[in-house]
Amino acid sequence: MLRHADWFRQAQRKLDSARWDIQGGFHEDACFSAQQAAELATKALLESQGLIELGHSVYKLLQTAGGVPTDVLNAARVLDRYYIPTRYPNGFPAGAPMDFYDQATAEEAVRLAEAILGFVDAQL
Repeated sequence: MLRHADWFRQAQRKLDSARWDIQGGFHEDACFSAQQAAELATKALLESQGLIELGHSVYKLLQTAGGVPTDVLNAARVLDRYYIPTRYPNGFPAGAPMDFYDQATAEEAVRLAEAILGFVDAQL
């Protein structure tokens, strides 16, 4: 049984979570949630193609899907940078993730995730 609609619904919810994080000033969390939204959406796309892929690199997952425009792949490359360092202090030589992410970065991450979800939605 294909469950790509469930994957995509969860992606949309995670994107909403990223928007809430921005409102609350949790910019590092917004960046991570944007990456997660894109990952969930990409896994929805893959499942709709009959593929089940593991991993967290949105860029690599989208390459597996094939036929993805360059701008969408470029958005994925940026979002992949938010998978680990947004959560763990050892992602930087000193300080915590909250010290390295600001509202502009979080808003960009949300825009990039919106682009990926828009692409996926058009394919489903």
